[in-house]
Amino acid sequence: MIRALLFYLALSTFMVKAADLSVAAYPSIQEALNANPNHMLFVPAGDYVITEKIRIRGERSGLFGPGRIIQQSADQPIIEIENATGAEIRDLTLTRPEGKMESRNEGVLAIKCRDLVLDNVRVIDNRSPAAAITVRESKDTRISRCLVRNYMRVSIDDRTQSKDWGYAFNCTDGTGISVDYSTGTLIEGNRVIEDNFVPTPEVKAKYKLGDYVKKNAVKGGIMNQQAWDSNYTDAWQQGSGIVVNAPEVNDLTRVIGNHIENAAQGLDIHADHVIVSQNIITNAFIGMKAMHGSRNVLITGNQFVRNSLWAIGLMPGAAAHPATEDKPENADGGSIISNNIISDFGYGDAHWIWGDERSPIKFDNGQQPDDPPLADVIITGNVIHSVGKPRYKYAVIIPGGPNAPRGLHFSNNLFHPGTQGVCNGELPE
Repeated sequence: MIRALLFYLALSTFMVKAADLSVAAYPSIQEALNANPNHMLFVPAGDYVITEKIRIRGERSGLFGPGRIIQQSADQPIIEIENATGAEIRDLTLTRPEGKMESRNEGVLAIKCRDLVLDNVRVIDNRSPAAAITVRESKDTRISRCLVRNYMRVSIDDRTQSKDWGYAFNCTDGTGISVDYSTGTLIEGNRVIEDNFVPTPEVKAKYKLGDYVKKNAVKGGIMNQQAWDSNYTDAWQQGSGIVVNAPEVNDLTRVIGNHIENAAQGLDIHADHVIVSQNIITNAFIGMKAMHGSRNVLITGNQFVRNSLWAIGLMPGAAAHPATEDKPENADGGSIISNNIISDFGYGDAHWIWGDERSPIKFDNGQQPDDPPLADVIITGNVIHSVGKPRYKYAVIIPGGPNAPRGLHFSNNLFHPGTQGVCNGELPE
């Protein structure tokens, strides 16, 4: 009884304080923030239409409450948090109105923050190649219980400035949550769902997806000649549900208990010391990949459902490199893949693009000849489960050659064979 009374008094005090610091007392949310630096402000229920981004700075600043913020300007993020310590955004809905949902900007953009909290935030219809929630150059961020819904749009992926590629093509693009150049991030219990763009032949034809719109005079260094000559790429689903990016910088990240549905790539990891656990990734053409020098990645206890190209992939990428005079080696490996379930592989919406010549688990060589090979990976306790005839050639693919993956250790897995077996070679024990 006494405990309940104390709780009630504390809650009443909090509610009074929140009421005293409400954005409703000011002409706009931004004016309320400017008048109350270093305070959390309550956003009551209702719609708040803005045409400029909301800027949050300082210490212990932020917004919370049931209100809905509607960004009318396509060339503006909805909320920008920069150089803030202990900032929080809680319980808000952030969106763009009908006819103005397409943008090239973020829903939430956080730059150079410490101890940032984004909790139970809903970012709806922020359809942009930029991520709905972006965190850059930050430390100890927590993104939890957020909903990102309908974040993709038709765009152009322009790789003409890259010496590796050298072309641009029509695509669907968009990312739910992106964490770049950051450390100590927790991404937990979020839902990232795309309902609008589904990879059907009709959608492909309507927007000419995959067709090149520009091409350099000289082929990119890692481009396949046949793909270059065809003026088309199958990889027109771009973006990811969740991205953890910046090889050699991004570190100490936990991606736990998220639900990702209808993404292009479910999880895209380019980072070190990462825990990927208890996530559900369904109907992505790639369930997850870790590459570009991703080291010490623990992939455990996840569900991969209805993926099409692969469910789990580990491989070097262009950002991997051997040791130099001023830099240590950036190599992939020292990782564990354990206790994951891969089911209904090949039954996703993108299956018609990729066909049956695919594999649920893929290890690969690097994109560049000098990329250090993937090395030292334990694969244990995983299940690849197929009901009926499998829609994959092998359960596991391991390439050969001088830079082939090395030090792969398989034990106690249950892999339903593909149409040609469990592995394209002898499975290492």
